[in-house]
Amino acid sequence: MNKTRFRLLVFFMSLSLLGIILVQLYWVNSSLKNSEEQFRFHVKEVLARVAYKLEQREIEAFFKVYDDYKRKNDKLPTRKELLPFYDRYNAGDKETVIYSDQVTRDYDEVFFEKDKINNLVRKEVPKDEPVPTKSITSLSVADDADRAMMFKLVGYLQDYRDNNYIENWITKEQLQKDIAAELTLNGVDTHFEFGIFNKDNPTRLRSSGLKQDPTIILRPILEFKEDTSPYMLAVSFPEKERFLFSSILGITSLSLVFTLIIIIAYLSAINQLVKQKQISEIKTDFINNMTHEFKTPIATINLALDAIKNPRIYEDPEKVQRYLAMIREENKRMHSQVENVLQISKLDRRELDIEKDATDVHDIIDVAVEHVGLIIEARQGTLTTHLDARRTTALLNDVHFTNVLVNILDNAIKYSPDEPVIQVYTENVKDFILIKVRDHGLGMNKQTQKKIFEKFYREHTGDIHNVKGHGLGLAYVKRIIEDHNCHIYVESEKGKGSTFIIKMPLIN
Repeated sequence: MNKTRFRLLVFFMSLSLLGIILVQLYWVNSSLKNSEEQFRFHVKEVLARVAYKLEQREIEAFFKVYDDYKRKNDKLPTRKELLPFYDRYNAGDKETVIYSDQVTRDYDEVFFEKDKINNLVRKEVPKDEPVPTKSITSLSVADDADRAMMFKLVGYLQDYRDNNYIENWITKEQLQKDIAAELTLNGVDTHFEFGIFNKDNPTRLRSSGLKQDPTIILRPILEFKEDTSPYMLAVSFPEKERFLFSSILGITSLSLVFTLIIIIAYLSAINQLVKQKQISEIKTDFINNMTHEFKTPIATINLALDAIKNPRIYEDPEKVQRYLAMIREENKRMHSQVENVLQISKLDRRELDIEKDATDVHDIIDVAVEHVGLIIEARQGTLTTHLDARRTTALLNDVHFTNVLVNILDNAIKYSPDEPVIQVYTENVKDFILIKVRDHGLGMNKQTQKKIFEKFYREHTGDIHNVKGHGLGLAYVKRIIEDHNCHIYVESEKGKGSTFIIKMPLIN
């Protein structure tokens, strides 16, 4: 897959994922709006039913006064005759009425004189007629006589309302109970505040938490057909947003879970695509390196064979032996490269059987140093050892652990552009022995340090073949180290060299 197709694929996949997320957000927002509309509709129904209950209670309270008068006086009272039985009409010369111009202010005292109330009542009381004895429920019959009786009853109720405090026939607890019951029936199970206002002024019938709030829902109550009642029933819901969100929480959570799964799957797919692309590039790099490294020994072998065929060389045993040794060394070099590939493959499949014995770590270091001694001399470099550890016995496989150290030393030599200067240190830390291999070569940046133990990975330094190798040496080192229950890590700085540190448990 070329870069353009890969980028287009990632772009369209990202665009699709973004579209899915936006659709989900739009759906959640629409669901919240629909829930709020339904919420307001249910609350308005609740207020309508509560208003009806208040009207019924007022009528019942009025008929209680009406029936008491009729029982005591054995006749039907007129509107005027009932006036002395109302609280406000019978109030003293100065009666305290509690009002407030806003919900959050303290109550102010307003005084009404009895004469003013009397004058107001006299103006509103029409001719003296008794109210019919029918109940309010029986007045719903749509005949002319009952309509006339209803209009007369409205006048009585108007007197009762104008001359009574609403707190006399309804309590705050009853009002709260009525509202809560209706809200529960409509599935609105959340905290609410309530109150009754008289001409925008709150009465005593209100909850302590009711505050001036634009989300308050109002409904007129105790209305007559002839005019509009000054009373308003108010309800607010301080936790409305939480309640609305909880109503769609289940389906929203499910939607978010599925969206999260899609996002994780998308990121995983992108990650796999990037890894596959990187693996493809690394494998191509590996094949190029292997081809390059095989071409050189093959060419050397062919030249040596051609030279041996020369009669003059063939008759010189010393030269023949020299060319044969050259062929043998190049053959061993190719065999070593193939063996590294096979060992890595076996480690991946966990088929490599590694037997471990108690061995002196310093002896393994001496053998590894001897292996690279000739290469150091050829490069006119130096390799010094500082074996300061006093406890050196560990459980290891001498062959594979020797290969580990040889690979690390060979790596230090290859990445030293000038004469290699290498030091090997050992020290004891508690029940461990630390092996440090330090060079003064090219060094590595932080990104390279994280990847050097990955299979096929090689740091590019401009010319891909300026340092021979195929990215398997340190991967092999990592696998063997892990099989020995050891740890390996690297400390490096670009241009100042690297230090490979192996931490190995000792045998007590």
